[in-house]
Amino acid sequence: MQTSTKRTSGYGGKRPTSVATNLIAGGGAGMIEALVCYPLDTIKVRMQLSGQTPALSAQRKGIARTAIDIVRTEALLGLYRGLGAVLTGIVPKMALRFTSYEWYRQMLTNQSPTGKLTGSVNFLAGLAAGVTEAVAVVCPMEVVKIRLQAQRLSMSNPLDIPKYRNAAHALAVIIREEGFGALYCGITLTALRQGTNQAANFAAYTELKDYLQKHSAEPTQPLSSWKTSLIGLVSGAVGPFTNAPIDTIKTRLQRTPAQTGESTLGRTLAISRQMWRQEGLGAFWMGITPRVMRVAPGQAVTFTVYEYLRKRLETTGETLPL
Repeated sequence: MQTSTKRTSGYGGKRPTSVATNLIAGGGAGMIEALVCYPLDTIKVRMQLSGQTPALSAQRKGIARTAIDIVRTEALLGLYRGLGAVLTGIVPKMALRFTSYEWYRQMLTNQSPTGKLTGSVNFLAGLAAGVTEAVAVVCPMEVVKIRLQAQRLSMSNPLDIPKYRNAAHALAVIIREEGFGALYCGITLTALRQGTNQAANFAAYTELKDYLQKHSAEPTQPLSSWKTSLIGLVSGAVGPFTNAPIDTIKTRLQRTPAQTGESTLGRTLAISRQMWRQEGLGAFWMGITPRVMRVAPGQAVTFTVYEYLRKRLETTGETLPL
């Protein structure tokens, strides 16, 4: 972890990737990842919220049953409920993630006694990048997304009118009824989740990429797409297993508006106690399977598309350093 290595461009490259390249490559990668993997996120949220309803808590459903129930009552588009909120924020989120990671990594490298890029630098830069994206983009986006995903609507009942019609409407209703601060409900938990996710993700990705690069037939050449996908898949699976309880509590916290006089800390502790007493330890890992199934392949898609677009943009010179 502490050995320095010579690297090609991009992650740990000799020259930092431009902001414009990160915007295009990161945003494009995020959009593809969201379109491919989003249904698993909806299933995960429904599973995490199941214990809040006594009838559902008594009969927990697996991935397949949850998916079937959503499609049966809400049609196939029910699996994409809240996608608009994600697509709206995905470009700034991914651009900010890659750009801030690059910036934090360079800063930490310059301040280290040896001036060398190490595994600990990658970890800390990923942690800082995750917290940054959580505060700037992810938390408000997820409050809107979860409110939309939590709605259980019957497509066969015309009287079943949703409270939130779409992402823009949900955003307006939340601000009008609960105030702008409601968009930052669960910000601490979101920052913890994103920080630990990206710390593990970037550290694992860079180390695996460097290892495969050094042991490839042509170490100076970029890795093939299938190798990038493989290390993205592995690195993406690390975070969810370590911070699943944080994600579950955060989902339930953001699901419902706070009552007058309730603090975020008080609600967090109340939700945790309720889950422990009524549902047991396993409740904290509810939805872990669809989350891993979403995040791991999602990171494989993200890194593969990002590396491909970055390489094309830097090769053809279609972006200008900013």
